[in-house]
Amino acid sequence: MSRQQYLHQFRSLHQQSTPFLLGNVWDAYTARLAEQAGYKALGSSSHAIAFTLGYEDGENISFKELFFVVKRILASVSIPVSVDFEAGYSEDPSEVAAYVKQLADAGVVGINLEDGIVKDGERVLESADQLADKIRAIKSVTDIFINARTDTYTTRVSDPLETSVERALKYQEAGADGIFVPLIEHTSDIQAFTEKVTIPLNVFVTTSLPDFETLGNLGVKRISHGAKQYEQLMKKSEYIFKDFFRNKNYSTILGS
Repeated sequence: MSRQQYLHQFRSLHQQSTPFLLGNVWDAYTARLAEQAGYKALGSSSHAIAFTLGYEDGENISFKELFFVVKRILASVSIPVSVDFEAGYSEDPSEVAAYVKQLADAGVVGINLEDGIVKDGERVLESADQLADKIRAIKSVTDIFINARTDTYTTRVSDPLETSVERALKYQEAGADGIFVPLIEHTSDIQAFTEKVTIPLNVFVTTSLPDFETLGNLGVKRISHGAKQYEQLMKKSEYIFKDFFRNKNYSTILGS
């Protein structure tokens, strides 16, 4: 299947009457597992990839390293792949666009691009105009699906719903194809948002998120889980390492 066919398939997933589940992966093996499980599209987890390579989250990994992992994922599956591209790995819109063009040329059909950056270990909200400029620059060189992420809820701004809508409309005008609002959870907020913003809404799995059917009725089109699965697996691995070392119990390491 050609990249254009994958892109069409990916766009179509965002137009269904029910939300689609994006399989968040961090290497070729997890990508294959997700495809085998039945996921129709994958998204890389920047957090999980960074931690796997020994970095903290927040654009500490180089584009070259990220690109290597992405290419291995692309080579391992036969479904659309989107990349969590954080804030673009540059403040220069033209440089961000050049990076994204490389991703698209390699076969990537979508990216997440965010307006929140990590400074001194904390996520802070950047100018909406800056992200809008990056979106316009990307759209001038490639047709990739841009899922603009706004970190209004994660940074706890005073009026996250109103600010989310304002930013989403600005990103939509700049050319964004979808909008990701992590930690938007309340039914009233989600409904108010989808009534005002027409591009597909992506939400993030939390314990307070409404159930799948309710999200569909509210107009949500995409659900992702970021690094949550990775974090669960790492906690399990930590337990296995500690228990085997302390207790010398073979069944712990053998899973029996």
